[in-house]
Amino acid sequence: MKQFAPAFASVFAALLLAAAPIHQAGAADSGQAAKAHATKTAKAAKGAKAAKAKPVKTKARKTAARAVAAAAVAKSIDYSGEQVNFAEWQAVRDFADEMVAKHGFERGEMDALMRQVRFVESAVQLVKPAPPGKPKNWQAYSERFIEPIRINAGVRFWNENAEALARAEATYGVPAEILVGIIGVETVYGRDTGRFRVLDTLTTLAFAYPEAPNQAARAAFFRSELENALLLARHEKIDPFTLLGSFAGAVGLPQFMPGNILKYGVDFDGDGHIDLRGSTSDAIGSVANFLVQHGWNPADKGPAVIQVSVAPSRAWEPLLERGLSATLRGEELLGAGVTPDVPLPADRLYGLVDLQNGADPTEYWAASDNFFAITKYNRSYFYAMSVLDLGRAVREARADTVL
Repeated sequence: MKQFAPAFASVFAALLLAAAPIHQAGAADSGQAAKAHATKTAKAAKGAKAAKAKPVKTKARKTAARAVAAAAVAKSIDYSGEQVNFAEWQAVRDFADEMVAKHGFERGEMDALMRQVRFVESAVQLVKPAPPGKPKNWQAYSERFIEPIRINAGVRFWNENAEALARAEATYGVPAEILVGIIGVETVYGRDTGRFRVLDTLTTLAFAYPEAPNQAARAAFFRSELENALLLARHEKIDPFTLLGSFAGAVGLPQFMPGNILKYGVDFDGDGHIDLRGSTSDAIGSVANFLVQHGWNPADKGPAVIQVSVAPSRAWEPLLERGLSATLRGEELLGAGVTPDVPLPADRLYGLVDLQNGADPTEYWAASDNFFAITKYNRSYFYAMSVLDLGRAVREARADTVL
């Protein structure tokens, strides 16, 4: 079956490391898989015994977060970069000329920057496609995210940022649990934001991307992100070498690529800066804004997914090829042999989603536009479903702490 290529997304690193293929039809679903899925999520939430955190003043929390970010820069980074003097590479010199002509950078400044950039072989290796391995397994993937440590951290994050989450929900119409789910899946609420220098990895991948069928397109993408990183650093008046992130250049609590910070970043704490590394409020507002800009429908208050069963005739199979959008009416699903566990609201469109479980039966779900908005963050059904499940588990665990 067809698979979707990786998209321009702020969580490109997470996609390469953890995302599952979006479409590979599997065996017919069984009701037992649905029950196991719901039971597992509920048990994980019950097992998260998070203490009720006291609210922390925004200014103090922000100051502490920035101190942590500054300390991270001072630590040893996660790779041993090679000094190759990128400033001598003709393609890099052409890039520097463009930054001077297009954005008014000083040529001497560009040359000085590029002389400090290091080549990162580990980024080249990590960006290569993973070799064929075991069949994709949704249950195994889910267990990495829906577990007590991450749920406990989510409860603390929600308690400490309740005001910003409530304000984002009111402003953008994205439920707090979705925002909590994304930040939890991405970085465990800021614990794992990456310790690669963004300039090193972006320059390496822009000018030394490994041989691949899509090499030219991917190199162009990283070249654009290098440009965006320099523009971001200049706009925010920060040393570009202090920008740390994933091996693919994703930054901060929500793992936005530099271009997405410029496009969708929000100064949600009102201090005049967009800081996705040190401001949890900015991270929360930016994730909400990204989702709305990518199709989140605030008016849709129903569930983002409804579990379905599929007929042995497999007339529904072509519906899996419809892409990352909700284009099917309820009657179209029913006519193709798709039966929902509960009645589908008539005023919505849906897409058919398959979650493979290795040798066990595949799960099938009818997904709304809001589910597909999450896949624009990371083009993986596994990812989007994990966001939904983690957010719900954190909400339930948090509710248990206030009973």
